[in-house]
Amino acid sequence: MIDRLLTMTGIAVLALAWAGPLPGMVRGSFAAHMTLHMTVVGIGIPLLAAGIGPLVARRNWLRSQLALPIAVSVIDLVVVWGWHAPALHHASRTQPWALAAEQASFALVSLLVWLVALASTGETRRIAALAGAMALFFTSMHMTLLGALIGLAPRSIYGDHLQSSTGGLPVLVDQQLGGVIMLGIGGVIYLSGGLVLMARVLRR
Repeated sequence: MIDRLLTMTGIAVLALAWAGPLPGMVRGSFAAHMTLHMTVVGIGIPLLAAGIGPLVARRNWLRSQLALPIAVSVIDLVVVWGWHAPALHHASRTQPWALAAEQASFALVSLLVWLVALASTGETRRIAALAGAMALFFTSMHMTLLGALIGLAPRSIYGDHLQSSTGGLPVLVDQQLGGVIMLGIGGVIYLSGGLVLMARVLRR
């Protein structure tokens, strides 16, 4: 029952994120773009993964050994940092197909990270928790670094995209706000998940 509730809540959050006003705002606001990103990977996907994790564990679709968390974490880093490169970022904010591809890739790699962290059986729970904590800690670190670089940049990284945001904020302020959102949602949630898993390891 709880698994189904978590799954449905995760799907609802994703639906609200993608069908709500945020996709229409990303063209003119970096902060809105980052809010959409963090709503998907920091709220919707973790809820969905928590819901379907037991099913994935029972079917033995993922084995949380050392190589898998490392591979999934590196893929996540490449996808997230790649889409925040100026050229791809500009495409995602101006072309619907690019925004769809960006959001799909964000959701997929984030789901893999969270499933590696949460999908474990009773027999493998300790080693799976340790491997999952590694994946979440690494993801938290690279999200925190990216958010800090964006938020603390002395000039607009994406200044050529638009000269002003839809909310009336100066471009640099809009960018700084986006960096704070990434730090406050993405970095904190992934770090918290890693700490919870490490507490599970230590208790055992």
